[in-house]
Order: sequence, then structure tokens, then C-alpha cells
Amino acid sequence: MPKVVSAKELEQIVDLVGQYPDGIGMEALLRLAGGNIPRRTLQRRLASLVEQKRIQTDGDRRSIKYRLAPITGTVNVVLESATVQATGEVYVPVSLEGEEIKTYVRQPRQQRSPVSYQIGFLEQYRPNQTAYLPESLRTQLHSLGRSSAEQTPAGTFARDILNRLLIDLSWASSKLEGNTYSRLDTERLIEFGQAAEGKDAMETQMILNHKSAIEFLVRDAEHAGVNPETIIALHAFLSDGLMPDPLTCGRIRNRPVEIGGSVYLPIAMPQRLEELFNIVISMAAEIQDPFEQSFFMMVHLPYLQPFEDVNKCVSRLAANIPLIQRNLCPLSFIDVPQQAYVDAMLGVYELNRIELLRDVFVWAYERSCQQYVAVQQQLVPPDTFRLRYRNELAETVRTIVRSGQTINATTIRTAMPITVTQEDQPRFVELVQTEFQTLHAGNAIRFGLRPLEFATWMKKE
Repeated sequence: MPKVVSAKELEQIVDLVGQYPDGIGMEALLRLAGGNIPRRTLQRRLASLVEQKRIQTDGDRRSIKYRLAPITGTVNVVLESATVQATGEVYVPVSLEGEEIKTYVRQPRQQRSPVSYQIGFLEQYRPNQTAYLPESLRTQLHSLGRSSAEQTPAGTFARDILNRLLIDLSWASSKLEGNTYSRLDTERLIEFGQAAEGKDAMETQMILNHKSAIEFLVRDAEHAGVNPETIIALHAFLSDGLMPDPLTCGRIRNRPVEIGGSVYLPIAMPQRLEELFNIVISMAAEIQDPFEQSFFMMVHLPYLQPFEDVNKCVSRLAANIPLIQRNLCPLSFIDVPQQAYVDAMLGVYELNRIELLRDVFVWAYERSCQQYVAVQQQLVPPDTFRLRYRNELAETVRTIVRSGQTINATTIRTAMPITVTQEDQPRFVELVQTEFQTLHAGNAIRFGLRPLEFATWMKKE
């Protein structure tokens, strides 16, 4: 006598199929079932549901997919007044592989197996041979991220949109760490120095630290590269005032750390940690494609946990280094759901799997590009004269401000570098005068001036 299938068992399959409006195949269903249903049993239940017209099939025998059958018919319903509340999780679009990772890391902590640092995860990666991002995906990202400053010096595009980038990236990256500042609060803090009322001082410090770190990357884009010195400098900026021991800012850790909510135990031996840190950065520096290089650092810097804290913040800003250098659209992490990012990092820590983080990375980059396309369209076409004398302009402005001089043609000619040709000098004087008309504490960083230096000069004016 055939076994009677309960309505509950059929309902479970309907629920699984219902998660995929575009249809799901047999193999994927078996994986989602976690090995609890034999293939033949699942086939029989699917056939039963098709017969009941609760699900329908698409495709031929080899590529058949199952989806919920559309509900048709006519019904008259009389509803009383009611208040309905609905809640749902905000998440990014996820691949089947990403869904598997998400399902695993969402299990209670006690159901996940403790793991330690796996050196094989790093060793199996070969720069420019291994690819976390397939070539077709990298091509797509290049197309999305291309800017009008493609042929200009490193960091030009990031400098052009610096004011917007400071706010977006400082806010979004801090938000992923649980910071409760709103974007408007962040804008007021960065542009006017106004801390938001009722916020913890640590949250304010975190935002300001991001601002300083981003300015460091953009201001010196030609030298702030994928190297140990830059990554350690990023940690020094981002951890300033946030570490229990100030001596740990900008230093490889010398004590064990744990990751809250995870069963992953990072490597503890300081000598081995420093060695692996240098290997990770060296491998990252070899990667030629900027997006692959960016994503590699988002994976392996947090996985190694080289610092006592703010490792993920460091990795998010480090991921922008190759993008800034190539004048590609930066990655601001705007609107990335915190839980999606946390799940993705747990997948790296506990499974050494990158698919969910890749889903987050690609979605986040597409979102960032959407933000900055509009900004890019509003930019004034670059002045080729200003571009040619960019370094001389910065040197002249710095000299005048730091020496406390008044702005006039004489002081400009005195501070003017000898590399400005005789025929270009009159126009260069006008360019410097124009720059000083729009110079203020917020944009003086473009010329390598600290806010205090600019404020001191303003008092003398």
C-alpha cells in the first residue's frame, strides 16, 4: 500500500518552490532540502503537486523547472475594516550558491562547526589565474564603472566627487558597523563639524575617522596603493580614538581576537600573522584587474583579521584603492543591508566561500554607480590648462597659505614654480586667484592643507 503523503510535507515543497518566482530545478530543490528527501520521493511529490495544479513545469525534461501555478478564478469577498502590519527583511538579490551560504550561517551558532584559519584558502588563490569574479562579470563592472576621467592622473574622478564620496562612504561604511548616524547627520558633521544630538561620541569619532581615511586615499592617490604601508595607515586613521589601547592603532595585533556571533577563530600567533599579512598584500598587489583586486581584499583582509578591531572597515576602504587609482566609480556601500553583509562575511569566515559576498559586492557596486552617474553628468568638463599645471597649482596654494601671504599677483609670481612656462604665467596667475576665491576649510584638503593651517591663514587675511 503506497505511503500517504501528509499535507504538511507537500506544503514544505510548495514553500520552497514559491521562493523562486522564475522557477527552480530539481538539483537546486534537492540541495535546499538538505538531503532530507530522496530524489525519487521528491519527484513523486512534485508530480502530485503538478497534478493538483498547485505548481507547474517549464522547459524540457533535462532543464525542467518548477514554479507556483498562477491563481485564477472569480470570488466575491467582503472585508471588515482591519489594520494589517507586515514586516520583511531587506536583502540583496542572491544567487543559488549565495542562498546556500545564507541558509547555513543563519543556523544557531551552536549548530555550526567551530573552525580556525585555513591557510589553504589563501594558498589555492593564484593572482591573475584564479578569479573570484568571472571575466564576464568583470567586463560588466568595468562598463558600469567607467568615468569621463579615464585618461587623467590617478584619483582625478574621486577628487571631482570628493565632497559627495566623503559623506556617502563615511555614512554607509559606518552604518555596516552598527553606527546610527543618519545620512543627513553625517553630512552636517562632515561639512559643518556639527555632531548629532543624542549620539554616542564613539559614533561621531567613527564617522570622522572615515572622513580622514578617505581624504588620505584620494588626496595622495598616486602613492596610496596596495601595499602594507597604506593598509596600516588606513587602520591608523580608522581606529583613532576607538581602541582601548591607543598603541594598537596602525599596528598588527599581538593578541588573539574573537568574532562576535561566529564560530571562526582567527590565527593568534603574532609572527605568523605579520607574515601572512604581508603575503596577502603582496598577492593583492599582483592582481591586474582592479575589481578582482578590490574583491580579493574584501575577502582576505577580514578573514585574516590582522588588527585588533575595524578590520572590515579597513577592507572596505582598501577595496576602493584600485578603483580610485584607475578613475573608476568608487564603491560607497550605499544602501547595503547590514545583515546581508554580515551573512556574507560569516560565509567567508566559516565556510571559506565567497559567493554571497560576491552577490553583495556586485549589487553594491551597481548601486554606487547609479549614485555617481548623476554626479558625473553634473561635473564641469575638465580645464586642460588646470590639469596640466595641477601639481604647480597645489604647490603655489600651499606655499602662500603656509607662509601667511596675502593674495595678489606679486605673491603668486613669487610662489610660482619654475616649471610654469613664461607664456603661461599670466594665465596661471589668474588660475591661482580663481582658486583662492573658492577655497575654504572643506576643500583645502585638495592642496594638501590641514584645516588648522587654512584657519591660521584666514585669521591673517
